[in-house]
Amino acid sequence: MHFQIPISIRGGRSLGLLALVAISLITATGTLLSQDNTAALNGYVVDADTKETLIGATVAIKGTKLGAFTNKSGYFSIRNIPPGKQTVTISSVGYDRQEIPINFVADESRKMTFTLKLGAVSSEGVTVTTERNVEKRQIDISKVNIPIAQLNQLRVGGEADVFRSLQYLPGVLTSSQISSGLYIRGGSPDQNLVLLDGSTVYNPTHLLGFFSAFNPDAVKDLDLIKGGFPAEFGGRLSAVLNLTQKDGNREKFEGVASLGAISSRLSLQGPIGNGSWFLGGRRTYLDLLIGLLPKDKENPLPNFNFYDLNGKITQDLSENDRISLTGFMSADKLSLDGAGLSFGIGIGNRAGAFRWNHIFGNNLFSTLNISGSRYVNGFDGDQSGFGFSIQNTIEDYTARGNVEWFASDALTVKAGFETSRYIFNYLKNFTGKKDSTAQSGTVTSGSTNLTVRDWAHAVFAQTNYQLTDLLSLQIGIRGGYSNLSNTYTADPRAAIRYQWQEDIAFKAAWGIYHQYLHLASAPDFSFFDTWLPTDSTVSIGRSDHYIFSVETSPVDGYDLNVDTYYKKLYNINEANQLATDVRNVSDIFFSGNGTAYGVEVFLQKKKGDFTGWIGYALGYITAQFDSINGGKEFRPKYDRRHDLKIVGQYKINDRWDLGASFSFQSGQSYTGATSRFNTALPGESTGTDLVVPAQRYGLRLPPSHQLNINANYNSTLFGLPMRLLIDIYNVYSRRDIWFRYYDTKKTVTEVTDVRLLPILPTVSLEVKF
Repeated sequence: MHFQIPISIRGGRSLGLLALVAISLITATGTLLSQDNTAALNGYVVDADTKETLIGATVAIKGTKLGAFTNKSGYFSIRNIPPGKQTVTISSVGYDRQEIPINFVADESRKMTFTLKLGAVSSEGVTVTTERNVEKRQIDISKVNIPIAQLNQLRVGGEADVFRSLQYLPGVLTSSQISSGLYIRGGSPDQNLVLLDGSTVYNPTHLLGFFSAFNPDAVKDLDLIKGGFPAEFGGRLSAVLNLTQKDGNREKFEGVASLGAISSRLSLQGPIGNGSWFLGGRRTYLDLLIGLLPKDKENPLPNFNFYDLNGKITQDLSENDRISLTGFMSADKLSLDGAGLSFGIGIGNRAGAFRWNHIFGNNLFSTLNISGSRYVNGFDGDQSGFGFSIQNTIEDYTARGNVEWFASDALTVKAGFETSRYIFNYLKNFTGKKDSTAQSGTVTSGSTNLTVRDWAHAVFAQTNYQLTDLLSLQIGIRGGYSNLSNTYTADPRAAIRYQWQEDIAFKAAWGIYHQYLHLASAPDFSFFDTWLPTDSTVSIGRSDHYIFSVETSPVDGYDLNVDTYYKKLYNINEANQLATDVRNVSDIFFSGNGTAYGVEVFLQKKKGDFTGWIGYALGYITAQFDSINGGKEFRPKYDRRHDLKIVGQYKINDRWDLGASFSFQSGQSYTGATSRFNTALPGESTGTDLVVPAQRYGLRLPPSHQLNINANYNSTLFGLPMRLLIDIYNVYSRRDIWFRYYDTKKTVTEVTDVRLLPILPTVSLEVKF
């Protein structure tokens, strides 16, 4: 039996040495257990009003260097506390800071739940020395965490939206405003791992780029890691987007209803049993609004609608056991009827998960997550009389588990496993006739119906260790196996942080990443994605990350991060649009290599009456495929050299809030045409005109830029808290080009641009009850 081992490091000896170091550090933790005659403190930090757990809260022992951040479940653990009377400080962004005196006894292990009361979001925070010491142990390479309270103020089209906020970060691009994926540091959307309560989501956005697939009322926390992510995350080449849903209010029933010009939403939550529940839904009626506008055949507007639903139930079985059930579903429909081109798109997500958290003793926390999801993406249309259709389906059944060991105040160890069952279906009809589709498992001329099944498994181990007061190290390794390709992978990761001065830290990261899943988009229709796994005919994708970062606070209240990165990509994909006889995954994709490098500057203000950020990214992306562009290097369609984002939010008083967002990006690349020719079947008097493409992505569309503004008025309605939301989308009505195609119905070929939405003012009303 033959096994391919694509280990992306020069020499097995180097990898073996690195793995040995990682294992040695993990086994050495036995000598770093809590000291004799000291105490331990562990537990949760929760919101005082709702009892919702708080993520990223700081718990510290005042006057010492001891402390910890709460994890994704709101849990913390502190060891080696000197016996006697100590003051415990608890803080979190947007909450009033607490100081609680506690008398610790030698060899005591105390479990407590701390509550924080929501304060003024605009209040300036106070950072104390103890909390800074806790922060020094966090490496967090290329990680962006935006407070949810700030996200909820960034509104477009009358909606606060998680995904819109991500689009306004430097280095995070979309191929167009209607793209369904994020392009991060030269990586395509399939290279981003999107997790919702630990479950994978394949399409995190709704079409048109207006909204994410996640109801903002349902999201409690969001982390974006743009590169150099640790070993606990895998299966993707570029980035990680980790979202946590709200558990719900454990104290009382409450709800939020929002009625807007584009969409409406409703969320409800309350206590149940020994826990809580949450249910949220949203539906747009943009299709109804567009139907009222004058028809313009030359510059048609897309017809569009979507809905999404989120649900969660959480229960405490004991003080050490917590379970939850989550559900998520979304659906999009879009159509366009223009001169020479008409098409329809349908996208749907279905996901459900069971999660169990268990605490062993006072320093070992475990999580088990079992999930299932189904993603469907369908596209059909007619261009100048040529009919076509594509459909791609993914079913994913996954079990994930991990344990987190808080060995000491300086050392944390995490290890876990992941196993997934995939079922893929790829249906393609490019015969020119919509009803000419191959039967399941068959291939005919111009038509394909392909089903692929696979198993993928992974294990990981990582450790965070504070070597000195100024130097912290994170090291880990991840191993994987794919059944279909019969391939093993080994991914070592390492990161380091050095606190050079009190307000200046240097960070660096390196890692190897592998990916079994492949995605390719049609070159002219970037909103359609094709997902398939790695089989024996294609190689597993791989990337090598090199990152150096400087983190500082040049002015009190402002954070400045400068990231430089270099990423080498191997075995990336482009769709083979001319493939007709498809029997293996390699028949659908061209395989090649790429390089991405650049610099990102991010200045952020999280606290105060004025909040926001300015981000700029300069990025270079190249790709090389033997079968594309004559084997010469080319820039991918999502290459946008310059990327500027500005976001500002200002709280005038308790009644009024103002906000604005601006973006400027270099135009995306596209493939031009040199000529056209006519094809006709026997017996037909006329045939179909086809264009001959020019250099791959050799042309660039005009730059894309847009300004959005909003104002929020806070008051009451029938005694209930109310907000009136006034938004103007695309203030100066620049209709960016969605895509460009060639109309061959006339004697002279016409270059035709399909443009996006013009200025769109909206008013919406939000009521809490």
